[in-house]
Amino acid sequence: MDTKKEHRIALFLDFENLVTNTGFTAGNFDLQPAMDRLLERGKVVFRRAYCDWSRFKEAKGNLHEFGVELIDVPPSTRSGKNGADMRLVIDALELCYAREHIDTFAIASGDSDFCPLAYKLRENGRQLIGLAVKEATSPLFVKACDEFIYLRPRTRAEKDKEKRAHEHEEPSKGRKHGKGQAASERPSKEQSHGHKGKAEVPEIALEVVQSLLGRATGSVNPSLIKETIVRKEPDFDERDHGFSSFAKLLVAMEQEGLLKRVQQGRQWYVVGPEAAPPEIQGRGRGRAAAPVEEEDEEEAYPDPVDDF
Repeated sequence: MDTKKEHRIALFLDFENLVTNTGFTAGNFDLQPAMDRLLERGKVVFRRAYCDWSRFKEAKGNLHEFGVELIDVPPSTRSGKNGADMRLVIDALELCYAREHIDTFAIASGDSDFCPLAYKLRENGRQLIGLAVKEATSPLFVKACDEFIYLRPRTRAEKDKEKRAHEHEEPSKGRKHGKGQAASERPSKEQSHGHKGKAEVPEIALEVVQSLLGRATGSVNPSLIKETIVRKEPDFDERDHGFSSFAKLLVAMEQEGLLKRVQQGRQWYVVGPEAAPPEIQGRGRGRAAAPVEEEDEEEAYPDPVDDF
């Protein structure tokens, strides 16, 4: 996959599924976190939401603000269940065959009924991202996706805290202490993702790093490590393990002696813990020992799926 390519994304929302026994309601459903995650990967060029909108009128205004087209699907009197999922599948397949420039599909639903759609989209060379609330998501659908993002309702307190954080960040831009202030606010941001206790390197990351470095004949791009982890575990999110970014997870693994990071130009790479200092680093080991300096560089990893 060309990590420098800007993806064209089509977003489909099975809205009733997202607000039924999930903690969301039509009134408090917030699409912003999901859109932020998708926009990190590319441009969302198609946005549709399906349901019987006579039952979820409170959500219309919020979705219109995000440019989402609302497809009204009245309930079927024969089955007692609306046909939103069938309409969504038909539209997604039609878009897949008619718009080749759209290379990524995002399906917001936790319903395993969408597994056949997932298989068909991937069969046609499309990347599939699933979005849903963890407690209301079928594990079968998670495995059918290339990547899965869990949504969670944000409380009013969390929204107010995030708003205050943004207000404090604006005046601090350009000041020397701005980075320190942002760091002091980071725990509250991580707390919104449910982090508790000490950060710990997950087993899946350890397994993938050992496997890739064991076979590698040279340095390994960090984006390859993240992509491989997500292929094995589509719902992987380093924040669930206490790391605010994938770069910080690599730092922790280096501190535990599981790998070494080296620099080539402006790009950081990974080698085995026993590897000799490579010539590409050029300035010795001292450069790798400056964690504060490295954070800015690490964020430049060509990582198409990081920090969702």
